[in-house]
Amino acid sequence: MQHKHLYLTAGLIWGIPGIIITIKGLSAYASTGTEKFPVLIAITIAVLAGFFFMFRKIVKRYIKLIDNQPEPASILNSFPLRGWIIVIFMTCLGIALKIIGVPLDFTASFYSGLGPNLLISAIMFFYK
Repeated sequence: MQHKHLYLTAGLIWGIPGIIITIKGLSAYASTGTEKFPVLIAITIAVLAGFFFMFRKIVKRYIKLIDNQPEPASILNSFPLRGWIIVIFMTCLGIALKIIGVPLDFTASFYSGLGPNLLISAIMFFYK
């Protein structure tokens, strides 16, 4: 694959879950009581800030990895092995959280912080 296709692949791998998680988080916010709203917003802001800096660093590292690949490159070269393991782990964790059921407050605050950061990361790949 050409580098532009590797960037597209990486962006989709980050962006599709970002859309799903953002929608789930915002839907959970709509279902929570207004008395918890200030605390949930504070948690969401903290999650947004924490993931923003962490994901930005990871995306820059993955972009550099793709840049250093010879063309054509395998789709598996979009991320290092560790990155693929993290993708698989996070997917399994998301499924496990769905199965065991987590409090609506957690879903609202955490997912509303995580999802937009995944989308921002996807945009960084798309516009490389």
